[in-house]
Amino acid sequence: MTSKPRLVFISPRFLFPNDSGGKIRTTQILRGMKGGRFDITLVSPALPGVEDRFEEELESVADHFFYWPESEPKTWLDRILRYRHLLSRLPFPVATDRTKTGEVLINQLLEKKPDLVIFDFLHAAVFAPSRIYCHSLLFTHNVETEIFKRHAEVVSNPLMKMVWQSQYQKMHRFEMESIPLFDTVVAVSERDGDVFKKTSGKHRTEVISTGVDLDYFSYRPPNGEPRVVFTGSMDWLANIDGIRYFMPEVWPLIERAAPNASMTVVGRNPPQSLIDQAQEKGFSWDFTGFVDDVRPHVWEAAAYIVPLRVGGGTRIKVFEAMAMGIPVVSTGLGVEGLSIEAGKHYMRAETAEEMAEAVVKLLSAPDLARQYAERARQYVEDHCSSCAVARQFEDICWRTLYPEQEHAL
Repeated sequence: MTSKPRLVFISPRFLFPNDSGGKIRTTQILRGMKGGRFDITLVSPALPGVEDRFEEELESVADHFFYWPESEPKTWLDRILRYRHLLSRLPFPVATDRTKTGEVLINQLLEKKPDLVIFDFLHAAVFAPSRIYCHSLLFTHNVETEIFKRHAEVVSNPLMKMVWQSQYQKMHRFEMESIPLFDTVVAVSERDGDVFKKTSGKHRTEVISTGVDLDYFSYRPPNGEPRVVFTGSMDWLANIDGIRYFMPEVWPLIERAAPNASMTVVGRNPPQSLIDQAQEKGFSWDFTGFVDDVRPHVWEAAAYIVPLRVGGGTRIKVFEAMAMGIPVVSTGLGVEGLSIEAGKHYMRAETAEEMAEAVVKLLSAPDLARQYAERARQYVEDHCSSCAVARQFEDICWRTLYPEQEHAL
């Protein structure tokens, strides 16, 4: 029996493989906390057999692991029936996460009265009881309401605009109803923290930095090859929208100025329509799908793009690229919440013309690319150690559990 405070960490996604920014952030924090001040129980959905397949990974982040069966659509009928959740009072991604088996398991664990329970992502709050009888924390990786609002603003199809507006309203209601349940809300940027303070009136909103494993994402100077790279889950709508915009609007301008340029899109489940579109246009593009290690693909590139028009939170992948020495070209929204300086740590581009011009400069001017790479690496070394971020998060957990000791930390 441990004498440490018992922490239950509830994730709406199985953390492995680490194929999305949220999973990476959560894994880094739990790994940094393992063996520290808390006895950690991780709870999530999962497929049978994961305990054996990912035994080492699970042991690195938690003292105990429990899961409920993951419910993924297996047939075309299952996929169609999922859309019935559009009629739910809950926003679609929250309604599809909710399962009876998950509720039962989480209630059983909460009945054992842990000292602290953490709900990872706003979506996980769907499993929270109406009253939580222990100290509690909500870890937000985005302002989810903003993401839905931005989708509604950029979509052109009238029917889809109506759907996104409806989902935005549902997510806003869910956010406003869920946040007051928790003692502490943790945000991933000062900007997000300010949003939660203003919209919810929550008395305790804390902010953590975005962390990077600086040894794993080691620095290599740009290699001079005319290759551009994007990394991100390609089944996430914000990433799909960004590449769907970048391909027809930006790439032809780059190709005209740099005919030898090529593009790699790294990320799981790319839509076949995008793959087909690149092939039909004769573009020198490669969609890798899921990869175990993104680093070789990033190190091969001379420029890293973030052409996002919707989204929220902070992009871990930006700091990873900066750590690896690949100059970043991004929209302002793509680096939103990151305290980095345009023209120093990355090149900012809001229009197709600006983005193409910035990429071509990096491809054609190795000295300029190296200057951006060196300044960016120095920034992440100074501000973004994943170990330091894990300590920040653990301190917040401790203050939530023992608010009377806050000034003693």
